[in-house]
Amino acid sequence: MEMKIKSLDETKIYAFELAKRLKPGAVVCLEGDLGAGKTTFTQFLCEALGVSEYVTSPSFSIMNAYEGLVEGVKIPIYHFDVYRISDPDEMDEIGFDEFLFGSGISVIEWAGMIVDRLPDEAIWIELRLDEMGTRVLRETIKSERKSL
Repeated sequence: MEMKIKSLDETKIYAFELAKRLKPGAVVCLEGDLGAGKTTFTQFLCEALGVSEYVTSPSFSIMNAYEGLVEGVKIPIYHFDVYRISDPDEMDEIGFDEFLFGSGISVIEWAGMIVDRLPDEAIWIELRLDEMGTRVLRETIKSERKSL
């Protein structure tokens, strides 16, 4: 599925629709150029999942954890930013697999850097700016993934 996003409101609507489909254990992978809207999308998604804290990119800490709600049940939301890792094995140092395959929801910015570590059923959201400056969003699963 691919769509043009013309406003922040449209981004928020999409994030809220996606949140309705997420269950504990879901993995949402975000890809796109700098400034394409990955962190903003994550903020809207976390809001839709009931996170009350201000969501910031964990650029230097690699992961931020929040508490959200799915179907009225509190669950952890793990927000990863792997832009600064140099080797996917660095994820072992933070216990990545325990978070990824636990009962929370994982949202991973720059997920292409660790694609081999991600489950096949992960939802991929690719964001880019087209030549007119309009954001283009494409949702796929790992097995359907191709670069924008």
